[in-house]
Amino acid sequence: MDVKSLILKKLAASNEIRVSDIIGETGFSRAYVNHFFKELRDEGKIILIGKANQARYVLAKKNNKAASRSPILSAHKILWNKALSEDKVLDSIKSETGIFLNLPKNISGILDYAFTEMLNNAIEHSKSKKIEVYFKRGKDDINFKVIDWGIGIFKNIKKKKKLRSELEAIQDLIKGKQTTAPKAHTGEGIFFTSKAGDTLVIHGSDKKLIFDNLIEDIFVKNSRRIAGTRIFFTVNIKSKRNLSLVFKMYSGDSFEFSKTKVIIKLFKIGVNYISRSQARRVINGLDKFKNIILDFKGVDTVGQAFADEVFRVWQKRYPDIKIEYCNANENIELMIKHVLRTEEV
Repeated sequence: MDVKSLILKKLAASNEIRVSDIIGETGFSRAYVNHFFKELRDEGKIILIGKANQARYVLAKKNNKAASRSPILSAHKILWNKALSEDKVLDSIKSETGIFLNLPKNISGILDYAFTEMLNNAIEHSKSKKIEVYFKRGKDDINFKVIDWGIGIFKNIKKKKKLRSELEAIQDLIKGKQTTAPKAHTGEGIFFTSKAGDTLVIHGSDKKLIFDNLIEDIFVKNSRRIAGTRIFFTVNIKSKRNLSLVFKMYSGDSFEFSKTKVIIKLFKIGVNYISRSQARRVINGLDKFKNIILDFKGVDTVGQAFADEVFRVWQKRYPDIKIEYCNANENIELMIKHVLRTEEV
């Protein structure tokens, strides 16, 4: 008896069948009948809907494919980091689940960009043999995790850039356009990903770097020490964020990555910002940009040497770069204006 032909014949006559239907008609064992169902699935002719005692099969029509994926709203994959391609991993998640079904175009674009950028970072920089990814669609939002057991992102930046601490590595990362592999990467992936969603959390060693766009702030928190790096990204399904607008906001019409906002409060090396060496660490690498905004939120005071190094010495060295500042209290305002008046004299 041709069991595969029998299955297809039954499906042509009805919308769906179960394995038990074929067992009842043929008398064959469940294991034997399951073998033919699996072959037809592998050939792309039928689709499984439901699990366990709810499992049933339908013909592989377009509408049926969507119906088979729609109840599956999470994915978990353990990947071996050898000839791994981030776009193929994303395609498999899309084809196997309903996570991306009927998503607004702007949200789908954000997730495509953010996931492939974060997974690519793990593939090319972590030196981890294994990478784990999670994707989940909830009622209001979609999130994903990328986990590796490699060198760790902050430790890698510290080592490659010869920095003194992982806190300085975090400072370097926040600036954007920073990369440990300049021949292969522009360093823009994490920067734009941090602006595209609602939250991006980067956990490395014993620190968490948190970009929270819902309250428009960035935090660094102590956390339990881990090996490697863990990335967590989330975006609300109804978010109005648009990837092209994010690119334009920080690139201008020329689409050249030219603007960054440096959050000074995160860069604390001592209690206050006093010395020229502290200033140099804050502005290190920012000559790649055309527009810099220094945010002094939460900073009580800065020393004359610090202000002079940033707003007079460094500005004089790079006159075509525009330096702005915000959230400065009257003490900081006084010091900045003092060094600027000194320059005018």
